[in-house]
Amino acid sequence: MNYKKNEIKSHIFDELNNYSWNEILNFRDDISELHHNLFNIDYYLIGYYNCEQWLQNRTFDIISYIKDYETDNFGEVYTDFTSSEKVVNMYAYIIGEEIIYNLLNDRNGLLELYKNHKR
Repeated sequence: MNYKKNEIKSHIFDELNNYSWNEILNFRDDISELHHNLFNIDYYLIGYYNCEQWLQNRTFDIISYIKDYETDNFGEVYTDFTSSEKVVNMYAYIIGEEIIYNLLNDRNGLLELYKNHKR
């Protein structure tokens, strides 16, 4: 799913500017730690109204995407789909994971990351 993927990618670039280039490269050994720092320590988006606006008319597509991801990875679904905040932030978590792994495991991804990093 590509919904708001570029927006989430921009968020990752912004957050990675809080790290030195060497710190970013060191995360290549434990990408999950970087992903945790960017998407588990704080919410991607806060506020039910903001989240509902962000979801637009894609809510059910995103819920289905989250269900598939959680079922495949955890064997069951954990996200509370009655909360727009939880839906948005879980979706951002999933898409963020994909983006981070692609950026840090691929030569072109590293180059893109380097070009967007403010040194």
